Amino acid sequence: MKIHLAETAGFCFGVERAVNKVNDYVSQGQPVCTLGPLIHNPGFIRSLESQGVYIAQAPTDVKPGYKLIIRTHGVTKDVMEEIASLGIDYDDATCPFVQKIHRIVAERSAAGDVILIAGDVNHPEVVGIRSCAATPSFVFGSAEELAQIAGENRFSPDAAFTMVSQTTFDAKEFKKSEKIAKKLYTNLKIFDTICNATALRQEEAERLSAENDIMIVIGGRNSSNTAKLYKICSGHCRTYLIEDAEELKNIDFTGVASVGVTAGASTPEGKIKEVIKTMSEINVNIDAAETTPGQAVPAETTEEMSFEEALEESLNSMSNDQRVVGTVMHIAPNEIQVDIGRKQTGYIPIDEYSADPAADPMKDLKVGDELNLIIMKTNDVEGTIMLSKKRYDAVKYWDTIVEAEKDGTILEGSVVEVLSKGLIVVTNGIRIFVPASLSTVPRGGRLEDMLNKDVKFVVIDIDNRRRRAVGSIREANKRLRKEVQEKFWSEIEEGKKYTGVVKSLTDYGAFVDLGGVDGMIHRTELSWKRIKHPSEVVNVGDTVDVYVKSLDRENKKIEDSPWEVFKRDYPIGSEIDVKIVRITTFGAFAEIFPRMEGLIHISQIANERIEKPQDVISIGDTVRVKIIDIDYDKKRISLSMRALLPAPEKRAPKEEKYDDAPLTMSIDEMIAKANEAEKAAEEAAPAEEAPAAE
Repeated sequence: MKIHLAETAGFCFGVERAVNKVNDYVSQGQPVCTLGPLIHNPGFIRSLESQGVYIAQAPTDVKPGYKLIIRTHGVTKDVMEEIASLGIDYDDATCPFVQKIHRIVAERSAAGDVILIAGDVNHPEVVGIRSCAATPSFVFGSAEELAQIAGENRFSPDAAFTMVSQTTFDAKEFKKSEKIAKKLYTNLKIFDTICNATALRQEEAERLSAENDIMIVIGGRNSSNTAKLYKICSGHCRTYLIEDAEELKNIDFTGVASVGVTAGASTPEGKIKEVIKTMSEINVNIDAAETTPGQAVPAETTEEMSFEEALEESLNSMSNDQRVVGTVMHIAPNEIQVDIGRKQTGYIPIDEYSADPAADPMKDLKVGDELNLIIMKTNDVEGTIMLSKKRYDAVKYWDTIVEAEKDGTILEGSVVEVLSKGLIVVTNGIRIFVPASLSTVPRGGRLEDMLNKDVKFVVIDIDNRRRRAVGSIREANKRLRKEVQEKFWSEIEEGKKYTGVVKSLTDYGAFVDLGGVDGMIHRTELSWKRIKHPSEVVNVGDTVDVYVKSLDRENKKIEDSPWEVFKRDYPIGSEIDVKIVRITTFGAFAEIFPRMEGLIHISQIANERIEKPQDVISIGDTVRVKIIDIDYDKKRISLSMRALLPAPEKRAPKEEKYDDAPLTMSIDEMIAKANEAEKAAEEAAPAEEAPAAE
């Protein structure tokens, strides 16, 4: 059983800094206490308590003469003020990365930004971060929760937002949340405050869990970053979360070939070493159980296994006597006979011909061909020498794999085997393992569909001693797509014709793959006649000839400008169906088509005066409107529901409370006009009499 320990396992910078502070004070004889648990690791906290370090639950719990250590997660602004007011001697061990988030939130909220925090709402770090916000703050644990916040809170269209994250937040989930946030909030600043060590730890945990049979995660069960590691690893293989080596006895390692081990940021090095030592002892017991004393082991198996192990250690230093050139004398279904210039008969077993199971020597070879070979075994009694072409190829091309890993070269190979955890790709006789997560097959998809396919991949990890390599098809495809896109954008021109394949359809158009780059054909450009849906003209998979009307090089998009489409297809007076997407005090914004909105002023929603737009319409409603004004310079569109309603019955005149604002008046202009009216009213009002003196 092989044990693979993550390089990033154990204390992060912030935790190690806090622990060192405590140890320094203890070694100097200074009584120490911490405000809350210093780190989320029960075993380590018990070891501190044995040295006289106690946990204060509040500043008022600090005993006279004790140095108070502020923990890595930090505390709230109120707690820091209380510590100062009580005159407590303290040392702030808040992680510098957490302190940076405090500064960002304090500065941005002072500027008026609403604060969005990715993290656990009850985690001490997040509680401390929120305390720095002078404006409303919201915490979300996923991209879905972020979207829910937007749906439950009616933010002003002009509201500004700042998004940060807990230092140990899931890096992948934060990327998903970023995409959602950019769609929901137009005035948004995003600060990726996930600790770099956390991101690397999570990436390594995912890789190890994809390569090993089981994973052991060491850390406190109440630790946020340890819980995330457990979640990541559980998605790939059987995973166990343990706090100490004692819990290993509850795990069944029978039949396990390899184990990956990682640890949370609050796990001491001593705990990790203890677990590794115990696992090594378990490993010895497993090996002993597989070959019990007195059990017969076939001599050939013993000889062959010991030779393979020796070969792995000596491939680079192999002498010329072990490498030979053989001439093919005879080709049989089970072996190839060769002449190596010695008195013994040389033969290559069929499974030593190539690492590619699809290779067929009956088709590949002919009598007289010369092969580079390695001597596997000599039998002087029978006068035979067993040879291997497969092993020679592995030696010859291994340096190519090593160099490819260093410089990121994209290699080509063929998928020859499907495993439960991934694929085996062979290139020049070298077997490369590609984890399922790096194969481009979606989770739940069939890895078997990749069998016998030629693929391109990059080498992302190697084990020189064992001559093993790990590759990624996904990363190679990503790089190739980027190269294609860069070349395409360097050559593309407006008005130039291209041939592409329809990739997907939407209500407003068709997306076409132009060879690694997508372009959009608006439905009005698909046919001379008016159509309701692109499927009336094209289907997914169709090959179409197109020409480029306009380019958005900054955002890498090929499509018509929305305003050009609007100018062409939606003149003043048009009656259209629109979707309500935002509601304000002065009206509602409606989507005409994607990326194109118009304003229905409150005075244009109903025939009679209404207090607020919500009395008549809601977000998500589809309503019929008339385009009553367009300002192309200011890019404003005025819509009216009232223009399509029956004329109201005449009523007795009554005093109007306010005048209708001009339909094309901007929000800023409306506010300015209201301020002018208020100022005029104040100037016209009689001055108040001064109160009489007592």
